[in-house]
Amino acid sequence: MIHVRHSAIAAVPIHVAFAYIDDYRTVPDWMFGVSEFRPIGEFDQGMESTFDAAIHIGPSTLRSRLEVTEWEQDRVITLASLDGAANSSTWEFTAHGEDKTEISVDFAYKLPGGLTGKALGLIVEPFVETAVKNTEVTLRHNLEELYAKRNR
Repeated sequence: MIHVRHSAIAAVPIHVAFAYIDDYRTVPDWMFGVSEFRPIGEFDQGMESTFDAAIHIGPSTLRSRLEVTEWEQDRVITLASLDGAANSSTWEFTAHGEDKTEISVDFAYKLPGGLTGKALGLIVEPFVETAVKNTEVTLRHNLEELYAKRNR
């Protein structure tokens, strides 16, 4: 299992950060490589909501069905794959005063065993690290821009 952990502080209140990340419609705007993220079923947020996602890695598109397995308002969102590429992500939110939020993420990916898994690991691991860093920069920028527009 590959784990990539990252955290950053955005200059927005915790409720703004949580609401933006929790809104499935914004995911392709800030998550690196994601071209599709749509709800499947009855719920589109919170526990037991399910989403179909597509992410571009080089010339390939990986598809996965994800379910929210942990959700607590302004504290944590965890998604885990139900099928497709085995992965999970946990987003944690910590207020730093009234207008700053630390956003921490732990991405985990399970690769197949054997030579195929090792070869895929050589491609996927650097991509995930780059994707997490690019995601954080874009996410922080989008959040801070959105918040600045609300306060004009």
